[in-house]
Amino acid sequence: MPFLITQAQEKVMADVEEKVVVLSEREVQCLRWVEKGKSSWSIGVILNVSENTVNFHIKNAMRKLETSTRTECVVKARRLRLI
Repeated sequence: MPFLITQAQEKVMADVEEKVVVLSEREVQCLRWVEKGKSSWSIGVILNVSENTVNFHIKNAMRKLETSTRTECVVKARRLRLI
């Protein structure tokens, strides 16, 4: 029986480890500006990158956090203490 418990614990820990999310520095910067209500264009001006680049970083963060909107992404990142 202890062997089964150990196997179950290992599976749970593996599942938890798989869900660890790491955002790049740029993704974090973009999400912080989104949180402040800035548009992609405005964030691009602030960070001196194109609007497309900003959208790229935001979409990467959304994918990593398994969210479908910018707002949902910011809320989840905040909840996970990533921003």
